[in-house]
Amino acid sequence: MRYLIFGLALIWALPAAAMGPWQDCGGEVACTLGDRSYYIRLPDDWDGQSPMPVMLHFHGWQRTGALPVNHGRISGATRRRGVLLVAPNGLRKTWDFWDSDTDDVPFASAVLADVAKRYPVDEENIFVSGYSFGSAMAWRYVCENGNDVRALLAVAGTLSQSETCSQAPGEVRHVHGLNDTVMDFPMGPGGDVTHPVALWRAAYGCGAGEARGVWQQVDFLTLSRTEWDTCATGRVSLDLHPGGHFIPHGWFARHLDELLDLPFSYP
Repeated sequence: MRYLIFGLALIWALPAAAMGPWQDCGGEVACTLGDRSYYIRLPDDWDGQSPMPVMLHFHGWQRTGALPVNHGRISGATRRRGVLLVAPNGLRKTWDFWDSDTDDVPFASAVLADVAKRYPVDEENIFVSGYSFGSAMAWRYVCENGNDVRALLAVAGTLSQSETCSQAPGEVRHVHGLNDTVMDFPMGPGGDVTHPVALWRAAYGCGAGEARGVWQQVDFLTLSRTEWDTCATGRVSLDLHPGGHFIPHGWFARHLDELLDLPFSYP
């Protein structure tokens, strides 16, 4: 994470007394950073001292970071699992993810560095996530600056699978609805339903995937999973469901439980 490493090095060198959380923002109050801002949501049971995993989440089109920090399927998952949720605000309520020449990647990196000034961060567990346009932005972020990201958690939005990425996260976990007509399901040649993660399978040097069967967090939605876990580097997971453009109930919760080695629970 080339934009983040230098900032974190300075932050962790500060005296412990300087590491306490500031009280000028949080919850419904946005944190300012230059001429931009972001929201945070603390875990329910944080002890005020322990380093926290962080999930940097990019909101959908025409939304702001105020939505994820109050969203049951997003913050409802993070706050019960000891994860600090960080939700930047996109300019004009959108994101510039179309190519590598974007100001939103360094902005998001600056957000993470600013968060680390305010709170103790578990830098081994930095997750990057997003929904819809925000999911495409999350892909762009880790494509350009993901080497120190533990995992990408992406919902219903991708980059072109022909994109060339200079960096990559430790692993990728993506979910998409087969009947999504907003961020259309990126079907591959010959009806290949594994195409939505073709970019990362190529980047990691993955071979054939393995079907892991179906799973549910709620009884009205079934997801089917394919995993590529014998790649030269990294790991890829793809969940598919028969629905459209939405965040599946319990999806973030299930994947955070897996990543943090917690007992499966809902929500």
